[in-house]
Amino acid sequence: MPAPDIDVALDDLRDGSRAWVALTLSQRARLLDRLHASISDAAPEWAAAAARSKGLDARHPLRGEEWLSGPYGAIELVDALAATLRRLARGINPLDGVRVTPAPGDRVRVAAFPLRAIDALLLSGFTGEVWLKPGVTESEARAGAGLAQRSPGTPGGVGLVLGAGNVTSIPVADVLYELFAHNRVAMLKLNPTQETLLPIFTRALAPLIEPGFLRVIAGGPDVGAALTAHPGIDHVHITGSASTFERIVWGDGPQARRRRRENRPALKKPITAELGGVSPIIVVPGEWSADDIRYQAEHIATMRLQNAGHNCIAGQVVLLSRDWPQRAQFLAALRRAYDEATARMPWYPGSSERMDAAAAAYPDAMWCGDRTRLLVETEAGAVPGPIEETEYFAPVLGVITLPGLGQDFLDAAVAHANERLTGTLGANILIDPATEAALGDGFERAIADLRYGAIAINAWTAFVFLTPTLTWSAFPGSTLQDVGSGIGIVHNALLLDDVERSVARGPFRPFPRSLTALVRGGRFSVLPKPPWFVSSRTGATVSEGFTRFRMHRRWPALAATLLRAFRA
Repeated sequence: MPAPDIDVALDDLRDGSRAWVALTLSQRARLLDRLHASISDAAPEWAAAAARSKGLDARHPLRGEEWLSGPYGAIELVDALAATLRRLARGINPLDGVRVTPAPGDRVRVAAFPLRAIDALLLSGFTGEVWLKPGVTESEARAGAGLAQRSPGTPGGVGLVLGAGNVTSIPVADVLYELFAHNRVAMLKLNPTQETLLPIFTRALAPLIEPGFLRVIAGGPDVGAALTAHPGIDHVHITGSASTFERIVWGDGPQARRRRRENRPALKKPITAELGGVSPIIVVPGEWSADDIRYQAEHIATMRLQNAGHNCIAGQVVLLSRDWPQRAQFLAALRRAYDEATARMPWYPGSSERMDAAAAAYPDAMWCGDRTRLLVETEAGAVPGPIEETEYFAPVLGVITLPGLGQDFLDAAVAHANERLTGTLGANILIDPATEAALGDGFERAIADLRYGAIAINAWTAFVFLTPTLTWSAFPGSTLQDVGSGIGIVHNALLLDDVERSVARGPFRPFPRSLTALVRGGRFSVLPKPPWFVSSRTGATVSEGFTRFRMHRRWPALAATLLRAFRA
């Protein structure tokens, strides 16, 4: 878009900002209903275009990923925000009827998932909590819930959203957070990897575009640079890499280094960001069956290989006990699951070079999946290695062994994740019910000690990402000088203030093996192997079916989808 067109678009958004703050909460909720309909109409084309952009044809068994991470995620957030707006419009606090309980370390936690019976059914056995910062009380949490929608007539200006290039729901979610958390209308610049979605987004987001609440454009770094410097932009939000963030904030070359030393940013406006990191997968040793080992090995392969490894939240480093009697058995299962997962070529720009760099750093690494993925097995060294410091954003999985069993191992793994791994976006923990019960309060203390914005226990942190009533962010404390995994939060459909992290918990065993929970403890679930597993035989059709149910609420079609899910 040439500079004059940017000026026209920003003038339109200024007018749109005045129209936005004139809307009542009920009108905003109805606007979200129209957005649900327009996204639903565009969803099949959206998912197909996203799949094509990533090299997945209409018959590829992993094409369901683009339904879940695209229209499904967007529709879920739209609906959850609409529910919050309707409560606020009736004078009801977003936390009324929601459990708020104590958490370790003078914290409170909000039981933010599930809030609807249908969610408890479709994601049986999964729960999610939002933990607030230490010292925040329940009454303070209630007083802050609603964010900018507590004063809807106060304008937030014009925000620039620099869209992610890997997951297609992210730009839409970021725009919605600008509007509803901050009362900011938005200019969305798509990442070049997803520019083919421009006409689809234009239709899907028409209810926001037509009244001037949103403009969507394409373009390369030159367009992004022009927008970030434009006086018509009041705030910048980026989902991307730390290096891109630093170029925006500090500039390039020797001048950038000088600005950083003197703390004089080149960017003269506020910025928030989600930037990824090196995510741990902590495997707590216990007594696991052969089925447990096989299932959790496939779980880890999914954490790394979904979207060909091009996820900011992809699990990258498995922390494993060298003293676990079942370590060799588990490693053999992990190698097999990682090697045998559905073949797929990495597609994100630069992924081949990053994989080659990992192979050069670890000459003994194993090439798997017809050389489309790399497995690095190593001991913890005196200083962090490349696998711990580099977010490869490609199918590179590391396994690092640490000493200890039980609480000793868990505490060592938490310390390793906190102190040795780059970033604070998300951490995953796999633990069997008997071991978790034996650790008791020590396990909850370890969760509190993990300095990550999303923590998933017997789940993958992507569940946090796709659950709109949870929050998505780095752990608080990042700065422009040391940005880590980012600044600020997104999603957060309950519009909570003073958020520290979100914690998801899932079943250690899928149905029917989850029936053991009824007599031996743990979480019961009627969900078989989840459709997002890269080893799910019916993942493509089930993911599409779940999305279509969210779109149209047709119960007979859902029943057919659930039957297919049991053949996963």
